[in-house]
Amino acid sequence: MKLERINQQEAARYMGFRGNKPDKKTQAVIDECEKALLDVINPKFVYRLFGIIPRDNGIEILGTPLFLGGKDICEHLKGCSRCVLFAATISAGVDKLLRAYEAEDMTKAVVSDCLASAAIEQVCDGVDEIVKEKLTGCYQTWRFSPGYGDLPISVQRTFLDVLNAPKLIGLNATENNILTPRKSVTAVIGISEHEISKGRRGCASCNMRNVCQFRKRGEHCGF
Repeated sequence: MKLERINQQEAARYMGFRGNKPDKKTQAVIDECEKALLDVINPKFVYRLFGIIPRDNGIEILGTPLFLGGKDICEHLKGCSRCVLFAATISAGVDKLLRAYEAEDMTKAVVSDCLASAAIEQVCDGVDEIVKEKLTGCYQTWRFSPGYGDLPISVQRTFLDVLNAPKLIGLNATENNILTPRKSVTAVIGISEHEISKGRRGCASCNMRNVCQFRKRGEHCGF
């Protein structure tokens, strides 16, 4: 997977623009930062399909030591017989660039951070499409990540180990379960043989809906 462009409209939303386009000066900075990021972005991802068993307090991922605890993940995977676990990153080179901007130019640091967030979302959207192509005839939920709702972020390391992500794509988690490189995502996609309601594929079922800043502005977050 290779990114030729970064979704600037999505990045502008992260920057707080609503409806209005950035002025010429800001747009020039966005273009400059996009070019610099594209030079260092190296998208990598890994995913695997697993059978699941719902339990009273979470979801058992068959054949692995991973247990996804909480009521929210149970609701997310309701009616699903399998799930896809995936991890994606846009590389340590992005972290290095962001740190350099943070030390030299905070405007570029903020703009680049938003662009990088949009870029990792593009990679995740690409993984979604790959899963759809591989699992023809199945239906899938939206992405649900450790740390959402009551799914504990403490599963992060086991999640990565199950995918062999440290070796395959260089993605690790710190002792505090923070992903590194920082512009990375781990997520669960529910797979069902039966159609999934639209409500369970978007904002209506998202556990962040009551605090989501995009939803408060009448927008969609992209998940």
